Amino acid sequence: MNLWIDSVGRDNWKIIRDHISARISAGELAPGAQLPTEVQLCQMFKAGRHSVRRAVAALAVEGKLRVDQGRGTFVQVAPLISYHIGRRTRFRQNLLEQGIAPGGEQLADVIVPASARVAAELGLAEGSPVHRLLRRGLADGVPISLGLSYHCATRFPDLGAKRKGGASVTDIYRDHGITDYFRKRTIVFARRPDAEEARLLMQHPDQPVMVLQKTDVDAAGRPIAYAEAVWAADRVQFSFDSQDEGDAAPESPAHV
Repeated sequence: MNLWIDSVGRDNWKIIRDHISARISAGELAPGAQLPTEVQLCQMFKAGRHSVRRAVAALAVEGKLRVDQGRGTFVQVAPLISYHIGRRTRFRQNLLEQGIAPGGEQLADVIVPASARVAAELGLAEGSPVHRLLRRGLADGVPISLGLSYHCATRFPDLGAKRKGGASVTDIYRDHGITDYFRKRTIVFARRPDAEEARLLMQHPDQPVMVLQKTDVDAAGRPIAYAEAVWAADRVQFSFDSQDEGDAAPESPAHV
């Protein structure tokens, strides 16, 4: 029995979309599986290229398929993460508690003059030197977030080099006498990604992202980091904790 063949009618693309979606949900198409070529799909569904392309595009927007130009169309590998945000928010701890392997890549590290916004968040004079780090967060090897963070370059002169070498933010803070730190505020909103964000997150450009802007402070309430993180919206759900999480010192790096 050919599981691909289905009767098609007026809304061919919707039937194709629903059929492929059902096969993904049933586990018949496993994460990472490659779909047949466009020509083969047209033959299987007895449909035109326009219907096949529209169905694939719709599933890509939903986050169920990933289209790699020159390679083909694949079932998206996207673990849904429940991400807890509270006074102590740690990327590594969030993932490990769910049995998901955390990872990260440093994509850029420069020292720049602080903009008015960054200076205000860090309690610095505008134009003060700050580290500007861009990192990509991974969950089981799948891109889930892009984090753009700012730290005072005078207070943390070695931060860029140590992060590039694999040191966690928590360890770097500890080297500078900061044994604990907290989330001061978190702002969350949704928008469409730009082309580069969509490429780095390996998602369709019409698929929304969640943007988190946050400021961390040390135990004395002094700002130590400002960051803006872009998350693949279909791969994460956020929960906000209203109570303190205890007095234990953190052991994992802050990412978001």
